[in-house]
Amino acid sequence: FRNYASEYELDWLLSAAQGYQESRFDQSLVSPVGAVGIMQLMPSTAADPVVGIPDIELEEQNIHAGIKYKNVLLERYFDEPGLDALNRRLFALAAYNAGPSRIRQYRRRAEEMRLDRDLWFRNVELVSNRETRTYVANIFKYYLSYSEYRRRIDALKTVADGVNALRSEGRGFLVITH
Repeated sequence: FRNYASEYELDWLLSAAQGYQESRFDQSLVSPVGAVGIMQLMPSTAADPVVGIPDIELEEQNIHAGIKYKNVLLERYFDEPGLDALNRRLFALAAYNAGPSRIRQYRRRAEEMRLDRDLWFRNVELVSNRETRTYVANIFKYYLSYSEYRRRIDALKTVADGVNALRSEGRGFLVITH
């Protein structure tokens, strides 16, 4: 996830959250309609020249194809001045699930209902179908959890590095506990 998300300048944790939502990271999963692997990508989508990633039955290729396809959605359908970075990514996730033309319809419907067509949460999501609404909400929930976990791990590493630096300098320290 880190490698390919970096290649397309995407957030790897958001892509990992999507992989978890799609398959629980199970590469052997094949949906009833034929979507394959961790990213639950249709072989025809992966083979399309705009994605062009072969062998999606292999884990790494599957992740690469899913991330590249999401990047195609971002660049082709959601590269608009009115969309901020977060909403661009949320709309791309929704389009990954429901297709870009359906998301375009939802945005038009939201505008007709005097909702903000450029905001997913509490706006376009309200006129979308339940599957897509749940799909995006779950991914965002996993993403927030993963991000908080990463933040805590990084903080613990910083503390550990500081303690190790003090130890290597031969400095003692006192830990007070309750």
